[in-house]
Amino acid sequence: MKILANDGLDQSGIDLLTEKGFEVITTKVPQEFLAEYINEHQIKTLLVRSATQVRAELIDACPSLEIIGRGGVGMDNIDVEYARSKGIHVINTPSASSASVAELVFAHLFSGARFLQESNRQMTVLGNTDFAKLKKQYEKGIELRGKTIGIIGMGRIGQEVAKIALGLGMRVIAADNQIGKAVIKVKFYNNQFINVDIETEPLEGVLRHADFITLHVPAQNSGSMIGEKEFELMKDGVAIVNCSRGGVIDEEALISALDSGKVAFAGLDVFINEPTPSKEILSHPKISLTPHTGASTVEAQDRIGISLADQICSILQVH
Repeated sequence: MKILANDGLDQSGIDLLTEKGFEVITTKVPQEFLAEYINEHQIKTLLVRSATQVRAELIDACPSLEIIGRGGVGMDNIDVEYARSKGIHVINTPSASSASVAELVFAHLFSGARFLQESNRQMTVLGNTDFAKLKKQYEKGIELRGKTIGIIGMGRIGQEVAKIALGLGMRVIAADNQIGKAVIKVKFYNNQFINVDIETEPLEGVLRHADFITLHVPAQNSGSMIGEKEFELMKDGVAIVNCSRGGVIDEEALISALDSGKVAFAGLDVFINEPTPSKEILSHPKISLTPHTGASTVEAQDRIGISLADQICSILQVH
């Protein structure tokens, strides 16, 4: 059986599938030629990440497909219900990359709190001529310890963010219209742990009381979740991070809030116009930027590859 991993697959997954007798193809096929390629090679399993779109038209055009797999959590690039209505198995790896995304959230938070994204740029240009000036410019960093983090979306990634925040000594508040309470198990290196209950609350309360806000929600069908009205509710000097989906934050409203000082800094891993984010976003000195790499760690990709391989073998009853 042939498997097309159109957005790539970690070697651990390739090795496991190959051992079971599958042929794994990692050729990157452009979207416009994908149906033709799948039919020509009689691909039965299509594995994607966020780049490849698997819409109803592609599904209808490819009768050989039996499994569609998404390496990651969100499946908004796949017409899931339509595929399942056609008898196709749709799988993903909801927990494999959660820790990696959560750690990137804090990379952005630390970067903004200590001006790393801006001072790194300035040090390369002025570090040997205006060192004292730069030292004074960036000496008013803040600590995360003791501050309140507001987590919007308390699914797997949100809960991983909560674990790190609690370990740092932060107060955690959260909003989620699907989850009323989450029990956060904070583990330590010596197998000790503590459980912390976090009751979710209305979004407005989180926006009003958080010093830092992080978003972990799916793509929005009806505009942005955070826009001008929501920024007005927030504390002055708040910081916000989006490692979920582009469009969850209104980018024009964000720039206005940064320019006015309402928002002290932002961290963005996702953008409205991927893969061509706006110049205003890319050039803003108060935004820490990464190119949608939340799940892109060696460990996460290894877990994703093994998880997809295990699920494929289970569905097809390959032992």
